[in-house]
Amino acid sequence: MSEQVNRDTIKRYFQAVEQRDLDAMANLMHDDYTEEYPQSGEKIRGKHNARSILENYPGGLPNMIDHSYVVSGDLGVMKMTLEYGGNRVYACEVIDFQDGKIKRARAYFGEPFEAPEWRAQWVERM
Repeated sequence: MSEQVNRDTIKRYFQAVEQRDLDAMANLMHDDYTEEYPQSGEKIRGKHNARSILENYPGGLPNMIDHSYVVSGDLGVMKMTLEYGGNRVYACEVIDFQDGKIKRARAYFGEPFEAPEWRAQWVERM
């Protein structure tokens, strides 16, 4: 598929996330979809399992506050700021596309933390 098809897929995926449309999200996943959480050592096989996790998310799905993405060929990177239970979480997903669908995702999550004083002289605060 073309890079533009993959851009359209990721754009529609974010729209589905914002609308909490689980059917639309699942339709954008490849039949052989896998998602990995390297931090917890988990792998989700199949879009049915991925959807089941979304449907059973304790306290409901996180709110997406902000997002962006880049796509190059069959590779994409999604960046998201999520809010869950009053806490912000920053997420980054590396996405592989196949046939215009999301085939594989590797998701990394991080909570905000205080910047250490020792490097203050070399950084700017955002």
